[in-house]
Formats: sequence, structure tokens, C-alpha cells
Amino acid sequence: MRIVIIGGVAGGMSAATRLRRLNENAEIIVLEKGPYVSFANCGLPYYVAGEIEERSDLLVQTPEALQTRFELDVRTNSEATAINAEQKEVTVRTAEEEYTLNYDKLILSPGAKPFVPPTKGLEEAENIFTLRSVPDVDAISAFIEKEQPKKAVVIGAGFIGLEMAESLVHRGLEVTIIEKAPHVLPPLDEEMAAYVTKELTANGVKLYTGLAAESFEEKGKVVVLENGERLESDITLMSVGVKPETSLAQTASIKTGIRGGILVNEQYETSQKDIYAVGDAIVVKQQINGEDTMIALASPANRQGRQVADVISGIDRKNKGSIGTAIVRVFNLAAASTGLSERQLQQANETYESIHIQGKSHAGYYPDAKTIVLKLLFHPTTGKIYGAQAVGEDGVDKRIDILATAIKAGMTVEDLPELEFTYAPPFGSAKDPVNMAGYAALNIIEGISESVQWYELEDKQAAGHQLLDIRNAKELEMNGRLKGSINIPLDNLRDRMEELPKDQPLIVSCHSGLRSYIAERVLKQSGYQVKNLDGAFALYSTVKPEKVEK
Repeated sequence: MRIVIIGGVAGGMSAATRLRRLNENAEIIVLEKGPYVSFANCGLPYYVAGEIEERSDLLVQTPEALQTRFELDVRTNSEATAINAEQKEVTVRTAEEEYTLNYDKLILSPGAKPFVPPTKGLEEAENIFTLRSVPDVDAISAFIEKEQPKKAVVIGAGFIGLEMAESLVHRGLEVTIIEKAPHVLPPLDEEMAAYVTKELTANGVKLYTGLAAESFEEKGKVVVLENGERLESDITLMSVGVKPETSLAQTASIKTGIRGGILVNEQYETSQKDIYAVGDAIVVKQQINGEDTMIALASPANRQGRQVADVISGIDRKNKGSIGTAIVRVFNLAAASTGLSERQLQQANETYESIHIQGKSHAGYYPDAKTIVLKLLFHPTTGKIYGAQAVGEDGVDKRIDILATAIKAGMTVEDLPELEFTYAPPFGSAKDPVNMAGYAALNIIEGISESVQWYELEDKQAAGHQLLDIRNAKELEMNGRLKGSINIPLDNLRDRMEELPKDQPLIVSCHSGLRSYIAERVLKQSGYQVKNLDGAFALYSTVKPEKVEK
């Protein structure tokens, strides 16, 4: 049996090596249009920064090594230009020749390519780059070494854009980010992304959100924004997203779906017999709600490559879908998410609740404990976990990985307090932030606590709700207070309760939400109408610093 795989890297090479382990006698041919069949594309920004010092460290495997160990026929610089599904042939073009290649089974792993919107002046520009491959990073590195740029513009504030912004700052450049969405890191919700904005600003990065680049002038040296503002740029990185590379699939009349992604069934079969597809180019099911989506991440691509090899080898495997778990480092901060965001739930008209809690990366009394802000989204009656987001300097990956596992396992918020983690002061807390998120969510579900979200506060105040701040005087002096609030410290609350009107709804706030929950319980049991400001002062002041009075 001859199996031809088009495209290497994550999906293609995972399929090739798994196929060999299961089929010693199969002929396996890998076609890669570029010069490198197996490289660490997620490491490219860190090579630009100099954190990965050796270029060779980016190259995971060579064709020679793959031939020696797995007896794979790896053909680099060999572009598949057409597929004849009826004849089961692939047309291949190299620098020297064009030829046809027959197959018994064909796997498409073409990946995705950077989306570059048509922009006036782009073709004349000499300093604009994208980053997706080793040749891309070579071009960027060579340009920096030769031209010694001082000012950089990064267009797009997604994962790659933020990683490259940080890398260019580390290289000594003055960096400006332009993002069309209302906030940086669009996969996160606005209030969680606000922490990323704060970190970028603290490290000297200038931000323009809600704006796009309208044109380029002076061969790319000037970036003109939609509002007419002109930015100088010695080097510009386009990082506005990716789109599936499906032009080859179209030559075989393979059916496509959303955003032009290749449609496959649970066994990765396309609409054409004996042609399969995996990786960034395929449409997958969002496992939480069953909707079609596209998730361009390394882990799902590797899994899909292995699973399609199993299917072809006669092992029953099904693509169960993906939930989209990702993380990015932005200077000293990590930001991660899994599952659905609040914005996605709103767009889908889902019924949901959300809570924000603050925890520590390890025991607070042990040195260097870092704050983690964790957001949990869930169904208000069933407790189904829809998604989670977290930001912090340490321990973010651990908590989001736990919650991603909980979602995949079909757990509910009721299960989160039951999870048992390793604990010693240097490593965690006796009540881990994930446990605490479960407790907080259960309080909402069981009606023990009611919350007001940060974006609801102004409307509630306008409707007559009184904001009660129960922090102490020192905290108010150091950090300020929210506009329209009155103050009674928690420890004095029982003695001063008569100062509060029982005929007026109260919203209670502290620093993070824990003490205000205690105040909510005290007041409710004394006959007051009370809700807790979710995330409290720390969250609200980060999203809306202009609402803080010093």
C-alpha cells in the first residue's frame, strides 16, 4: 500500500511516523513544499528574541533522519499542485521537474497560511513580514541584522502578534501594536485581556485597539491607520490571523465549510474516497457545543495525525473534536484560556454564569507566591463547564490545564471542589484556585450568593443600587475607591449595619471578592438586599481605571 502525505510538521509527520509503527511494509511518501518537513513553528518568536540561540534547535527532524529511523520517503521542496481523485494521482512540482504520483491513501495536512488583508501600498513595501515558517524567521532575522531597525509595528494582537511584540522589545526595538478588535488577545474576554494590556503598557509597548491599518506609504516606512494617524515603522509584522490552505483540496473538488476549511467526518475522511485531512486546514467540532469551528493549534494537529494513521491502519478511532486550549506569555504575565469565552456564549445565546476568583500560585505565606486571576464560565443549573480563562505570573498553565481536562471529562462545577492536587507550600495551596472556583460557582447555583458583573455595575448604580466597599482605610488610601461607593470595613459591619438602608439594594465589594462574599452573607441574613461585585475592586479597576477615585 502506498500512502502519500501532503504537508509535514505536526499533523503530517505524526501521521507518517504512526503509520510506519503500524505498517512496516507500507510505502509512505511525505511531500513538503518548503525546505523543512519538521520544525518547531511555535518556537519561532523565541528565536527572534534570542531566547532560542541556535537555529538548528528549531529543526526537529531532517529527511535523512526520518529515512534512517522510519524508512520514510520525505521529499522537501516538492509542491503538490493538483489532485486527481478519480485516477488517485497527485501532481508534484519541484525546481527541476513535474511528475505524477499514484496513491492508495492520501492524507492532506496543508496547514494554514497567514492572512494578509489587501492593503494599499502593501506590494511596494520592503519591510513587511509574516511569521509562519523557518524561511519567514530567517528573513526577519536577516532584515534585523542588516537594517538595525529602531521602530516596529505589529499588526494583530493575537498569540503570535503578542509573542513577536515581546521578542522585538527584547531586541531593543520600540514597538507599537495595532489591533482591529476592541482589545488585545481577542480569544480572551475584555476584562481578562485588560491585564495583558496593562503588562504591555508597563513594558513600553504602545497600543492602538479598535483600529486597522488602512495603507502603507514610503515603501512600508509609514503605516496609516483608519483614523488618519501615521506611524513610523522600520519593520512591520503582519499577524492578523491565519486561513486554511485549501487550494489543493479544491483541485479535487473536496467539500469545504466555514472559512473555507476542509470538511471531514469522524474518521477524517473528506468527501473524496481514500482522501483524508488533518490539522489546521480542517473544520472540527467544538466539543462543548458541537458547533463547527477551526482551531489552529499544535496539540490537536498532532493528535489528529496519529488518529488518522490509526484509522487507515484499521484501528477504530474517532475525532471527538477540540475545545481550544491555549496560552501565551507576555513579558512577566501568562494568559491562558480553554473552551468557550463569554463573548462566544453571548453570540450563541447560551444561558450561563461567570465568576472571577483570585488565588495564589502556591501557599501565600511561602515566598514568591503570585496572584492568579481565574474566570470560570458555567451553566447556572446543570453546572456544565463552558470555559475558563486565567492570567498571572505563575501557575496559570496548571490551572487551565486542569480545567481543560475537567471539560474533556464532562465534569461539572460540583466536581471541582472534589479534585485533589499535590500540595506543599512551594507548589500549591491547600485550597487550590480551581477548588475555590468550584466553591464560588456552587454558591451561585445554589442561591447562596448572587453576583453583579463588572459591566453591569454602572447600570445598577444608575438604577439606585448602592455600592458598599468593605475594605479597610489603609487599602482605600493606597489603591483608591470606586466612584459612588460608601465604606464600612468588614470587621465593623455588624456594629454599623444600621447605617445601611434596607429598602435600597446593595452591591458589596472588597479587593478580590472573598471578603465581600462574607459581607453579603452577613447582610442577607439580616434582611438586606445584597449582591456581590464579582471580581471586586481588583478586576473592576483594571478594566475601568477611570472609575477609581484617589
